[in-house]
Amino acid sequence: MPIFGNIIKGLIEFKDFVTSEVDPIEAQEAVLKNLLTQAKDTEFGKHYSFQEILNAENIEEAFSKTIPYFDYNKMKKEWWHRYDNEEENITWPGLPKFFALSSGTTGKTSKRIPVSDDMIDAIKQAGIRQITALSNFELEADLFEKEIMMLGSSTNLKENKNYLEGEISGISTNNIPFWFKGYYKPGDDIAKIDDWEERIQAIAENAKSWDIGALSGIPTWMELMMKKVIEYHGVDNIHEIWPNLQVYTSGGVAFGTYEKSFNDLLGHPITVIDTYFASEGFIASQTRPETDAMKLLVDNGIYFEFVPFEAQYINPDGSLVKDAPSIGLKDVKLNQEYVLIISTVSGAWRYEIGDTIEFTDVERAEIKITGRTKFFLNVVGSQLSVNKMDDAMQNLEAEFSTKITEYTVCAKRAEDGEFYHYWYIGVDEELDEDKVSHSIDEFLKNGNKNYKVARGKALKGLKVKLIPTQVFYDWSGANKKKGGQVKLEKVMGETTFNEFSKFVKNRF
Repeated sequence: MPIFGNIIKGLIEFKDFVTSEVDPIEAQEAVLKNLLTQAKDTEFGKHYSFQEILNAENIEEAFSKTIPYFDYNKMKKEWWHRYDNEEENITWPGLPKFFALSSGTTGKTSKRIPVSDDMIDAIKQAGIRQITALSNFELEADLFEKEIMMLGSSTNLKENKNYLEGEISGISTNNIPFWFKGYYKPGDDIAKIDDWEERIQAIAENAKSWDIGALSGIPTWMELMMKKVIEYHGVDNIHEIWPNLQVYTSGGVAFGTYEKSFNDLLGHPITVIDTYFASEGFIASQTRPETDAMKLLVDNGIYFEFVPFEAQYINPDGSLVKDAPSIGLKDVKLNQEYVLIISTVSGAWRYEIGDTIEFTDVERAEIKITGRTKFFLNVVGSQLSVNKMDDAMQNLEAEFSTKITEYTVCAKRAEDGEFYHYWYIGVDEELDEDKVSHSIDEFLKNGNKNYKVARGKALKGLKVKLIPTQVFYDWSGANKKKGGQVKLEKVMGETTFNEFSKFVKNRF
């Protein structure tokens, strides 16, 4: 009988019982005041007169009117570059100890995002809340006696002057509470291995010695790890190695396109819990089983703003136009996509994180990720976001009884001078490319009026190429972007797409 597990589960349920729900709007007002108060004497705070904003009758309105939008490049150029000279009190009090390296899905140069002690504390608090939220799910008590596989980036952080650098998952793992160390796998030695292939090989070799009850990580790399373990031990599914596996906490991307292929690696269904953990902070997590939506962490060091995700507010590079209107949590609506803007305890201010979201429950402040601003196909007015393309892939899975986890799209002119959407789709079965192309086209016409209009005008059609899924992973590896927080590109610019096309041709 899992006595210790029952004790832990009881404590979690008790904590959940005694913790009262916060009002999201009031919580956000308090977070903004706290951010401004803490940072008012920084260089950024003095430049933008935070004290005057705090004295304003409407702080939220004064804040949005006074401070412009910042993407990473603007923040780095105007403010964060000063950390390179170890200047203090730039956009947040003191000096950050860590920098999160994030090449994300676009760009070949890693971003260096400051991670303050306050952000580390916020991430720890978010992790604790995620654990306490498990009381809402029907889980066996013995889960709380099992180990958890956290498949992030290498925890072997690199020294750069007086800072430590690495991906945010590596930084957060380095700072997990001491009492959690006994549950954490693959353990410090394996987690420090920089090379992704070597790391998952080491995981496969040690897998049978661990009693894993939960998995945590980005779906793409979690699937590859499980396949490696299954292959190494010559078994049919991961439950033959880890029979007590009950939970998977996903993150980074929408899980829907991975669901079918992920479930094929299991011996029986498990509980999947979505999280939203970015290099800039822990943003949201799923807290109840009735929905796969995630609850914004409204009282944990991040202030949220939302810009309607409409073509007139988006520049060609995915950034916001200067006068794009923003709203706070009290004014958001259902069935509207928004560009997410955050201000954080690491000194990111009105920061364009690059993600788009949609509210599924306004009162609960629950959201789902719908895509990336840079992955918005609107070259010829089609206005396709990633969630629409993901839906098309799931429709293909159902129609052709196949599995699709990876794809990429580019809008460009063909030799005939007409615009087409070029698709590369990862499929490991023999399918008819013309039938697949027709299916995507019809699905998008029926589900997106702007796409349908574009298909009758400037968008001539689709050109679909089916390739082995492994090619996407090989491309990521060739660009040294494999594992950890890395997400594969769903939409590519023409230059990158042409490079990818050459890479594909060299594989056939």
